[in-house]
Amino acid sequence: MASASTAARQQAASHADRRLGKYALFALYGFMVLYVLQHNERFLIDPAHPAWQHYESFKWWLLPHGIAGACAIFLGPMQFSDRLRQRYTKLHRVLGRVYVGGALIAAPLGAYIQYFQERMGLPRSFSIAGAADAALWWTTTLIAFAFILKGNVRMHRQWMTRSLVVASVFLQVRVITGLMGVDNNPASIETAVWSCLAFAVLASDVIIYWQELTARRPQPRTAVAGD
Repeated sequence: MASASTAARQQAASHADRRLGKYALFALYGFMVLYVLQHNERFLIDPAHPAWQHYESFKWWLLPHGIAGACAIFLGPMQFSDRLRQRYTKLHRVLGRVYVGGALIAAPLGAYIQYFQERMGLPRSFSIAGAADAALWWTTTLIAFAFILKGNVRMHRQWMTRSLVVASVFLQVRVITGLMGVDNNPASIETAVWSCLAFAVLASDVIIYWQELTARRPQPRTAVAGD
């Protein structure tokens, strides 16, 4: 009885740690979304904002990219809600497909827009970074989708974690450069992009392995003679 009680307490503590960690990650993600909306995307509600002049030449490419990207950014975290997945399975699946569709549309359009801006003076290295970001997002998302089609939920969740971390590079770069006060410095922005991409998969795996460790159910000690 004592062994079973100890195992139950350890499992409850492990579950609480996992929930706390998940809430912390969601809070960080929410902070990045709110920061970017306020600091970088305020022009969306201001038709007279000078940023519109910059976007004028490729605005019709930017529109589908922005809508698809917003769907992925806002719906991605919902895929990790255990309550949504268990209580509203059909909605979970629909939102997951919307996320996949958003990623598959936003990624190549983002790369193309970056290439388009070369004629506006941005260096080719920005286009390469945009293409690398798009390729990494496409790859992680398609692998996640392939695993769920095969019914492998565990691997699907792992690759969805990688996909969402790569998607959040859009947020990470803007938060980092904004807080550092270098968001008008192309060289600093490019450095931030490459740095975030370089650490995206590593950060994803840290999150995945932490989830695996906190989800591990303790095994009660087997009684032996003499106990």
